Amino acid sequence: MAIVEVKVLPVGTRDPSISSYIRDCYLVAEQNDAVDIIVTPTSTILEGNLETLLPIVESMHESPFSRGISRVVTTITIDERRDKEEDMDDMVNAIYEPMEISD
Repeated sequence: MAIVEVKVLPVGTRDPSISSYIRDCYLVAEQNDAVDIIVTPTSTILEGNLETLLPIVESMHESPFSRGISRVVTTITIDERRDKEEDMDDMVNAIYEPMEISD
């Protein structure tokens, strides 16, 4: 399972607020039931199979263009662990669990 952080930034909007563009990107991702989504103040986090996530990220990137934006900067971070099953909740919960200190 992969976790992908996506930041879609439309460049050259008339208004400094870009929340409507981010909402559109969220709605693109939300159409796929095989993906878990968390929206943060600065990015959108997607969880699922990488083969499913990458086309969604591409559609999110395309979304502002469909509204007339001429330039879009999208940053993605992919975190995929193959040695064990781990989801977003596991990763966050690991921060709160007591750490073992080795000598």
